[in-house]
Amino acid sequence: MDSYPSFLLENAVNQLSKLPGVGKKSALRLALHLLKQDKEQVNDFAQSILLLKNEVKYCKVCKNISDSDVCQICSNPSRDASTICVVETIKEVMLVEETQQYKGLYHVLGGVISPMDGVKPSDLEIESLVKRVAEGGIKEIIFALSPTMEGDTTSYYIARKLKDYDVKITTIARGIAVGDELQYSDSLTLGRSILDRQVYHV
Repeated sequence: MDSYPSFLLENAVNQLSKLPGVGKKSALRLALHLLKQDKEQVNDFAQSILLLKNEVKYCKVCKNISDSDVCQICSNPSRDASTICVVETIKEVMLVEETQQYKGLYHVLGGVISPMDGVKPSDLEIESLVKRVAEGGIKEIIFALSPTMEGDTTSYYIARKLKDYDVKITTIARGIAVGDELQYSDSLTLGRSILDRQVYHV
């Protein structure tokens, strides 16, 4: 649709269509839906987005999103602070937590090494992970990265960085098909992969 009856509607559609997976038709449908809602509902919706952007923090320990400087997982005394599960993004933290099979802490890298996409080791939270290990008290690092070339490259790079430290390095079992993104795995498969993790060999 090239012409809109309102510039305000057109602007809303243009903004909504910037969301991943939302085309112009879906954006128009969403905009018209919002237009039908009570002002209070739309204000609540808009406010929740603004609060998310302006108030959410990143845990200074594991880099997970948090409402405070240290996230609920890192500050939970019942979690096993000697084990760190290394994941690509916040989505994987949520996925692993859903399995209810892991009771340790996390470290969110913010992606994987990918020269093709211009992502270098320095673009990721790798040095902060090495620092956590160097501070002591960590007995095991679990790689829960997608079994892709980029995921394997990242695991290898981190393992090399940690080789001089007295820490056990493991990786989740290959219950996940090679080449699959971890975020598309079901919780049962992922939970079993964590329980059956294997020693990582550099």
